[in-house]
Amino acid sequence: MSARIYLKDGREKSLKRKHPWIFSKAINKIKGKPMLGDTVDILDNKGKWLAKGAYSPESQISIRVWSFIEHEEIDQTFFFKKIQDAQTRRQWFINRDGLTGYRLIAGESDGLPGITIDKYNNLIVCQLLSAGAEFQRYTLVNVLKQLFPDCHIYERSDVDVRKKEGLEPVTGWLTEAQDSTATIIEEHGLKIHVDVAKGHKTGFYLDQRDARALAGKYSTDKTVLNCFSYTGTFALHCAANNAKEVTNVDVSQQALDLAKENIALNGLSDCKVNYVKEDVFKLLRQYKKENTKFDMIILDPPKFVDSKAQLTSACRGYKDINMIAMQLLNPGGLLLTFSCSGLLEVGLFQKVVADAALDAGKTVHFIERTMQAADHPIASNYPEGYYLKGLVCQVS
Repeated sequence: MSARIYLKDGREKSLKRKHPWIFSKAINKIKGKPMLGDTVDILDNKGKWLAKGAYSPESQISIRVWSFIEHEEIDQTFFFKKIQDAQTRRQWFINRDGLTGYRLIAGESDGLPGITIDKYNNLIVCQLLSAGAEFQRYTLVNVLKQLFPDCHIYERSDVDVRKKEGLEPVTGWLTEAQDSTATIIEEHGLKIHVDVAKGHKTGFYLDQRDARALAGKYSTDKTVLNCFSYTGTFALHCAANNAKEVTNVDVSQQALDLAKENIALNGLSDCKVNYVKEDVFKLLRQYKKENTKFDMIILDPPKFVDSKAQLTSACRGYKDINMIAMQLLNPGGLLLTFSCSGLLEVGLFQKVVADAALDAGKTVHFIERTMQAADHPIASNYPEGYYLKGLVCQVS
């Protein structure tokens, strides 16, 4: 029999809204001796059954809910259906956009808390972020082998959040080891190199797919500065849409080299593409001093905010970089600016950019908003799933 966890009076309200998290301070008492990752039953203070979830005693999020159905077993059948349903929900835009790389499971938003699964052609990458996900590791592998028998499975559970769950980082093959962890995926007709062992996250930033395509549409006949370019996929879309000139800026030479390979892979060498190994903040100030101008600038920085305590300083960072970028644009130029910081909500982000415009002495019109791609959905019961936001700004 599963251990039973009773909540304090009134702390069941979030569960009634089907939110999948229970914090340690909400727990009144525990009957039984659940181990790390065990499935437990969750009851209110009067003993009424509410849900079942995975127990994580070392985390502030003590339980992540698997199911709100009392008699549903958390077994191979459960995970098979969850993953199969997620694939079905995505199939329409996979077909529409010609995708061979996409996020199959986006954690809580797909009803599987702490689990990220990405598919890159015949390589599947699992990222197990919670105690419950770790506990179900081999069940997940068995299900993925059933659903995708021609795929090889690699693990990238090498993220700091596992420490909060009492877990060590883990990477490596979950099925028979292969000679290479690299592959080529396609999105919107373009080919992109991905290495699932060496690349950021699980190998690639799948969540910016729609924004990359949008940037391409805006870039025709423009000079484009692509900041924090990583492997140059924003620039790839710009080059494919006949941008006049594109400059990739990143601190990693390895990333810039891969950006060159992506351009060559798609036969886009006719477009003039520059590669600058430099710190973006430093280079923008240098360009300002030299009065260098662009028709379009893309700002897609790494996450500035890891906790609420960092929010104020992060806003200053976003404001500073957007202000300088605006000053580098030709009149009527476009700024495509993004934040992947979930704690920075979209209204505050827009205010930060508006404040940057005031300090830059510019007038900005917000002409379009972007968000994470459809394979990173936002479930109605989990608004925290909304993290990536972007603004297309016309600057004069």
